[in-house]
Amino acid sequence: MNLTERITIDPEICHGKPTIRGLRYPVEMIPELLSSGMTPEEILADYEDLEREDILAALSYATRLSQIKSLYYKAEEGRQL
Repeated sequence: MNLTERITIDPEICHGKPTIRGLRYPVEMIPELLSSGMTPEEILADYEDLEREDILAALSYATRLSQIKSLYYKAEEGRQL
């Protein structure tokens, strides 16, 4: 799956947050809906613009973000925050 086809970042849409295919659905919404207990089928029924591949792309994107070792580094102490 090519994430660049599904996940887009445009400063004019959702304040530059990553979105699904340039639609006004932030990528973060998909994991939030799934973690609230919604199934992919329920999400697709509620958001008819979305496709199953969009959900998979959002999960793949979230997975890649979670693989970052550290977001913050306190240089003077040489340790993570």
